[in-house]
Amino acid sequence: MQEEVENRTVALAVSTTRMTGRVLKAALIKLLAEMKKSRDSPPQIPHGKQSVKELIGQNAGVSNIEITDKNIKSFEQVARKYGVDYALKKDTTGEKPKYLVFFKARDADALTAAFTEYTAKVLKKDKQPSILEQLAKFKVLVQTKVMDKVKNKDKELTR
Repeated sequence: MQEEVENRTVALAVSTTRMTGRVLKAALIKLLAEMKKSRDSPPQIPHGKQSVKELIGQNAGVSNIEITDKNIKSFEQVARKYGVDYALKKDTTGEKPKYLVFFKARDADALTAAFTEYTAKVLKKDKQPSILEQLAKFKVLVQTKVMDKVKNKDKELTR
């Protein structure tokens, strides 16, 4: 009996300078509207990145893929773009930590497309020349030009 009463108890807090019947009526109307809205709406299903427990709790088959740690952020961007529900889990059993990406089995097609775009993005990044290497080459080139100019200046002065 006590448990039944506790389940039906509702706390209503109203901040007002003077409690009148109209204020109480307006507060109760808002309370009832919120209760009806929460009862009618279906429970919210999380999307995107979530915990493994939440992903498994959605009663969908779960699969996983292994990725390296340095590529996680770029993968998350692509996964968000394709609307894939996934969970990341760090596996520290080996020397190098690995990350496992768990995803729903029904998202397999979307995940395949996401990984295709992700690998294309990574390969494109690898093919691009390093800016630091280019800068070092140009630095050496400029120094040799400056040195040649200084040497030639000295020769011109002696003539």
